[in-house]
Amino acid sequence: MPAPAVLLTFVSRAPLSGPRRAAFRFLNHPWPNPNAPDRSSLTKTASRSFGGTFDLDRKRAALSALEAEMAGADFWSNQDRAKAVVQEIKGLKGWTESFDKLWSRVQGAIEMDSLLAADPDAEMIAELDREVSAIHDETDAFKLKSLLQGPDDGRDAQVEIAAGAGGTEAQDWAMMLMRMYTRWAERRGYTVDVVDMSEGEEAGIKGAVLEIKGAYSYGFLRPETGIHRLVRISPFDSQARRHTSFASVFVYPVVDTDINIEIRDEDIRMDVFRASGAGGQHVNKTSSAVRLTHIPTGIVVSCQQERSQGKNRATAMKQLKNKLYQRELEKQAALKAKMDANKQDVSFGSQARSYVFQPYTMVNDHRTELKVTDVQKVMDGGIDPFIEAYLKQQGSVSMGAA
Repeated sequence: MPAPAVLLTFVSRAPLSGPRRAAFRFLNHPWPNPNAPDRSSLTKTASRSFGGTFDLDRKRAALSALEAEMAGADFWSNQDRAKAVVQEIKGLKGWTESFDKLWSRVQGAIEMDSLLAADPDAEMIAELDREVSAIHDETDAFKLKSLLQGPDDGRDAQVEIAAGAGGTEAQDWAMMLMRMYTRWAERRGYTVDVVDMSEGEEAGIKGAVLEIKGAYSYGFLRPETGIHRLVRISPFDSQARRHTSFASVFVYPVVDTDINIEIRDEDIRMDVFRASGAGGQHVNKTSSAVRLTHIPTGIVVSCQQERSQGKNRATAMKQLKNKLYQRELEKQAALKAKMDANKQDVSFGSQARSYVFQPYTMVNDHRTELKVTDVQKVMDGGIDPFIEAYLKQQGSVSMGAA
């Protein structure tokens, strides 16, 4: 398989039309090295190059190894491991298959360009122009995806929007943001579920929780976390004064909250002993009491209430499952608390972006300093330039720290 650098190099053949020349120039831009030295600790198969993660050979090797593991006879004996493997295979295929399809289109364009060099045809040249433009867009999207380095970036996203101080004006602004993210998701083919919404007294919403489902939706939306500031002449002000309103946005990765407790026999050590009690014919004659030790966690449970060792073991296993379930709940609660702590750090002094409608139009991202004058396009879901700028900036910072 050719390197991505080769993918981006067409054999230029003069004369080229204006659109083709521009497109071919783009496709000659540098591309992350597919086999850069592995300096990332995020996963065993991801390496960082030009701010992105794109070690194609490692991804193919990891995919083959996981598929071989999946073919094993006892693969489903460990449900947790099996689900993790299936998820990782899905992610790796998302990389390799996307690249293979893109490369196939490039090969087709190269062949068509060779044919047109020998036998020019105006209609076919126009078709090649359109194909090169489409490859341009797909390559851009692929490069952007390579910047998603977080361990949760491939997950669905939960977006929480809350109106700040300002009453109806702020609540209307929160509704506008909700529409902006909904439109962005719809354009990408994602699905949007409104998990919760509190309507405002006169207009807008006090807050809402959206679950946006689609590949890498969390990775793309996590740059949206922060305070979003609106400056406009309020339609709710009879004196048509300019108002400044705020709304907070926080993005969570959607994690699997179904806790499946599976206890393997090899993880259990069972000890039996004679039950103690007030006396009787059965006491101290048989070892019916059971003590179970869960080796991975060190949790110990015991039961001696029944005369049957089998019944005592079943009761002890139920106790153990309950304790393991509670342990998982506490782990999830700790993770949620950690994310909530980050959320509390998002104060009104940490503005992510300002949206100015009057006296001029400008959307300014205060973290990347990217400015866009078409505020209506942004409010209609056109936030990709801001997402891309943020991810590129974070990739550069990561590279500098590596």
